[in-house]
Amino acid sequence: MKQRDFIFNVAILIFLNLLVKPFWILGIDVAVQNRVGVASYGLYFAIFNFTYLFNVVLDMGITNFNNRNIARHSQLLQKHLSGIIVLKLLLGGVYMLVTFAVAAAIGYDSLHFHLLFWMAINQFLNAFILYLRSNVSALLLFKTDSVLSVLDRLLMILICGILLWTNVLKTDFTIQHFIYAQTAAYSLAALAALAVVLHKSGLRRLQWNPAFFIMILKKSLPFALLYLLMAFYNRIDSVMIERLLPGDISTFEAGVYASVFRLLDALAMIAYLFSVILLPLFSKMLKERENLAGIVNSAFSLLFFFSVTAVVLLLVYRFPVLELLYDAHIDNSAAVFIFLIPCIIPISMTYVFGTLLTANGSMKLLNLTAALGIVVNLAVNFILIPRMQARGAAIASLSTQSVMALIQTVIAFRQLQIPMRNFPIFRAVIFTVLLVPGVLLVHRYFTGSALAGLIIGGVYAFVVAFATRLIPLRFWRDFSSPRG
Repeated sequence: MKQRDFIFNVAILIFLNLLVKPFWILGIDVAVQNRVGVASYGLYFAIFNFTYLFNVVLDMGITNFNNRNIARHSQLLQKHLSGIIVLKLLLGGVYMLVTFAVAAAIGYDSLHFHLLFWMAINQFLNAFILYLRSNVSALLLFKTDSVLSVLDRLLMILICGILLWTNVLKTDFTIQHFIYAQTAAYSLAALAALAVVLHKSGLRRLQWNPAFFIMILKKSLPFALLYLLMAFYNRIDSVMIERLLPGDISTFEAGVYASVFRLLDALAMIAYLFSVILLPLFSKMLKERENLAGIVNSAFSLLFFFSVTAVVLLLVYRFPVLELLYDAHIDNSAAVFIFLIPCIIPISMTYVFGTLLTANGSMKLLNLTAALGIVVNLAVNFILIPRMQARGAAIASLSTQSVMALIQTVIAFRQLQIPMRNFPIFRAVIFTVLLVPGVLLVHRYFTGSALAGLIIGGVYAFVVAFATRLIPLRFWRDFSSPRG
């Protein structure tokens, strides 16, 4: 795939997600927290992240292994699909058992278990959708995958919008309604994704084959371990806040952390969309021994521009942004915001270089670095959460993500011998040096609304990116020119 095609497919994927997911996160999700209260949402957020910790049992690394494998050997789609669907159903049952056993061990009560059951169902449905989509993107059907990537959230917006802003419930909206709406949306999206994959594969029946199950699990085990380790250091923060702090403040602090994490999650989703295309693309290019430098440089430039611009603008305008979203706890959230939002920069880098190492099959190195990430995360969390509450967890997250990004970048360059000669690191530094004072000047001297200031700052960022050639003008020419 040429750089022009890569940029075009990324643009379509991002465009569709920007149409849908910001409204879900900043509209529906925020409206739910404001409606049910920060403590109730904080409990939901803590349980959600608890269920996320065991997603490795649901997937066992199959999704990433399958995406890489089918991208290299598309003729195996029908054979593997017939067995993996059955295997995913079996893993779903194991996941429920493990999740409930651990929940009982740490003292969850009846309310926790009621929410946990439905949220575990949702995690299973989401994992099943991601597996089905891995087949679609592995076939390089990126436009179809783009539609599937937003379908679940589009359905959630429709269902939650009706529940929130009409009188259909005849009662107060609760966090349980929010969870049930997600179950309905995930179910419909899973059926749609299954229909697409069945059509492309020509599958007519499922296959019970224990030997095949064992073979797939053995091959996907390194991917499973990586998923487990990364899920641990990415999602353990809110669980530790809720468990380490006294009961009278734990759910409040978890809710405050969630209020900022929501924004980080929205930003990280944009970076993640690059990896959706990069993993099968890198896998195919590595198999065919194509030159990776052009795609790596393009992905780095685009994600560096996006992440640094987002961090600078949001930090400078953090109070207007938070006041627009929330009715309370603005100062508490702003204190967390300063440390948590900058995580998008190292996260973006891992979606380039971590994805490249995954495509290369460098799983041992990735797992070792992820294990180090857990050590860093736990150490900083245990020290800082009792002293600084949610702000301490944010510092732990930034520390962990930065260490991971640095290590993975260094390993990727050394393992794959990517030439540094044309890598745009100098342009990235100059871009940052020019961007920060420019945005600060706009914030200080522009007397219009915060929204207008954000728009002006964004336009200025584009101008600086093109002027420094962090984003060369050929990117625009490649995107706008006809594709052969």
